[in-house]
Amino acid sequence: MAKRLIPTLNRVLVEKIIPPSKTSAGILLPEKSPQLNSGKVIAVGPGLRDREGKVIPVGVKEGDTVLLPEYGGSQIKLDDKEFHLYRDEDILGTLHD
Repeated sequence: MAKRLIPTLNRVLVEKIIPPSKTSAGILLPEKSPQLNSGKVIAVGPGLRDREGKVIPVGVKEGDTVLLPEYGGSQIKLDDKEFHLYRDEDILGTLHD
């Protein structure tokens, strides 16, 4: 059974990008190689409300590749896949090609 999680308020559901363990030529990469802690945005909440009741939208959208903090977020498992739930302000930035 497929499940769909829709975050509340300003939360963002992210699937972390796991870097390859070897190159296309077959060279094994060490585990401690420098890499970005990044992920793909799967779902976003509607945003927070300010004092007047206006919605403050989330700064990222579904499909964005984002830079994540080293620690934080809540780990969630859905259908044997691992996701992380972050607040919008915890996401460090978006990555573009």
